[in-house]
Amino acid sequence: MRTGIPFWIRKVKEMESLNVYSVDKIRNVCVMGHGGEGKTSLIESMLYMTKATDRMGKIADGNTVCDYDPEEIRRKFSISTAVAPVEYGDCKINMLDTPGFFDFEGEVQSALRVCESGLIVVPGKSGPSVGTEKAWKRLAGQGKPCAFYISKIDEENSDYDTSLHKLQKAFGAHVVPIVIPIFEGNRETVGVVDCVIRKAYHMEGNERKEVAIPEAMMAKVDQQRAALCESVAELSEDLMERYFAGEEFSDEELIAGLRQGVLERAVIPVFCGTAATGIGTVATLKGICDYMPSPDQGEVEVCEEGDDLVEIPCNPNGTPCAFVFKTTADQYGRFSYFKVVAGSVKQDMTLLNHRMDATEKIGHLYSICGKKATEVKEITCGDIGAVSKLATTKTGDTLSMSVRAVNLTPVQFAKPCYTQAIAPKTKGGEEKIAAGLTKLADEDPTFGFTINPETHQSLLSGMGDIHLDVICSKLQSRFGAEPVLSKPIVPYREKIRASVTVEGKHKKQSGGHGQYGHVKMTFEPYADGDYVFEERIFGGSVPKNFHPAVDKGVREAMEHGVLAGYPMVGLKAILLDGSYHDVDSNELSFKMAAKLAYKAGIPQAKPVIMEPICSMKVYIPDSYMGDVIGDINKRRGRIMGMNPLDGGKQEIVAECPMAELGDYAIKLRSMTQGRGSFESAFERYEDAPPAVQEKVIEAAQAQ
Repeated sequence: MRTGIPFWIRKVKEMESLNVYSVDKIRNVCVMGHGGEGKTSLIESMLYMTKATDRMGKIADGNTVCDYDPEEIRRKFSISTAVAPVEYGDCKINMLDTPGFFDFEGEVQSALRVCESGLIVVPGKSGPSVGTEKAWKRLAGQGKPCAFYISKIDEENSDYDTSLHKLQKAFGAHVVPIVIPIFEGNRETVGVVDCVIRKAYHMEGNERKEVAIPEAMMAKVDQQRAALCESVAELSEDLMERYFAGEEFSDEELIAGLRQGVLERAVIPVFCGTAATGIGTVATLKGICDYMPSPDQGEVEVCEEGDDLVEIPCNPNGTPCAFVFKTTADQYGRFSYFKVVAGSVKQDMTLLNHRMDATEKIGHLYSICGKKATEVKEITCGDIGAVSKLATTKTGDTLSMSVRAVNLTPVQFAKPCYTQAIAPKTKGGEEKIAAGLTKLADEDPTFGFTINPETHQSLLSGMGDIHLDVICSKLQSRFGAEPVLSKPIVPYREKIRASVTVEGKHKKQSGGHGQYGHVKMTFEPYADGDYVFEERIFGGSVPKNFHPAVDKGVREAMEHGVLAGYPMVGLKAILLDGSYHDVDSNELSFKMAAKLAYKAGIPQAKPVIMEPICSMKVYIPDSYMGDVIGDINKRRGRIMGMNPLDGGKQEIVAECPMAELGDYAIKLRSMTQGRGSFESAFERYEDAPPAVQEKVIEAAQAQ
């Protein structure tokens, strides 16, 4: 397929029957939570219950709408954000299914950038997890409305009440259930009750049927509704007076009040259900439509115009403006996902990419549902769509009319923290790897690719070992490359600790002109930089025109130390004396003489191995302080300080040898159950301990 659409995207014929929704009838919801807790299955159930699909896919079978990438099908978990529009009533809900594994948190960051709210999926069996906490903090940090969905309530050992209690204990009393389950017999889940409108529903086959609320549940339903009324009453003095006067709110008033409470994060609604049977799915869809904000109720976009900050309201009649939040790419083309921030985007429209100062012609537009791309003529304000074949636009770019060049705040991605060397399995595959990584960088801005000029290794950096493994798999499947990962070479240095004076003489006779160069030099430690060359010659023992050659010879020799072959630093080379031949002396001869002096003198000057030291900032909850500090000490690290942070967290400031940090990202995640993070940067070189020096030298000699 050479159409600019990645091979896993299935283009379908334009459907004239596609509904167009006004901005107030659109909901963009980021579905979040830990891996394996039912996000993809919930969306699959929503699509099936609304007749968008004719069968319910299963992750185990590899046929779900959202997990369509070959890597996702093979691994049986989400690795990228997928868009699934669900039409319910008079609303269109764009469900953005995000990965739950922390290696792919960049996908969550980009999805949340274009969503006005988040739905956190929590399993009924175990309750809130680390993924729940991280999703909550991410939404709270951005001030975005939030709701919970307790999944898999029909599974054995599932306990809805306990999971709800844990949510309320962890996140506050404003976490309130909107929908509660109906159990029969030995806790068999048969339906749900919507406590707002006081209606109960059972599933009969694939159809939802309204039934009478079980008598035994009436008191509980009334209690839950009263709690919801109390939450709404706290939003205004007028409502509070009515509440205390014993006046009952109508269903419409309660829905409107709850929506306002959700918008202000004063109310966190809780839904529940089981995706496999469809129980609770429609009630959750109704709740999203009723309580979650539309794009025009979300935070107003702001951009810089000169020295001023200018608001870009979500106005259907405004100047067209779109934000690109995701890119997919392969060897045949690029596919850009965007949200229309203002106005509408139409086919054949020309828009400006302000970052690149380049125009983009909008060709084919698509409405996206998983891997299905349905061609449309227009994407309206607040909605999400895709476009193919944009020449310069990347993830995080803004497209707008040239009359008003807009550059919205890009996605703030986390920095890569895990690095491995990458090389082809067989010689000659370097170009395939480089070309493939360049393509993949378009769709995944969270990894980095560099070439270390010193070690000559290609380095691949990402968010963890799973992340890099996925990248390597994509290189092989999409681009025919066969990469192999290995530990990066640590860039040690060598340095001398004593002064030494030596001679170097290069003499060669080969018939005709020979070669003759002779120098007497002192090598001593230099604290003010990597290298300096001086000459203290009196008379013409070494003519001045050969001094640069001596300097160059030492510089070239310093590329390889005498202990383990690592570059020499902190060296002062002083040319003291020497001799020359009128005919046989030349620049090459003196360069060779300088190298001989270096090789003779440096081993006598007490050379040592120096190791790179990195500064670190580690962010962890208080409860993990002991384990993390103990681990840093085991890695020969030094704790420089600790700073308390909000939310019961700590910042540990430390220094640690680079050689000890190769697996730290994985170890820290394991120690803190995914709650910890860190950043590091090269700080300086220090003398390595004797034991480390011995190992480095032995490793070099073994090669």
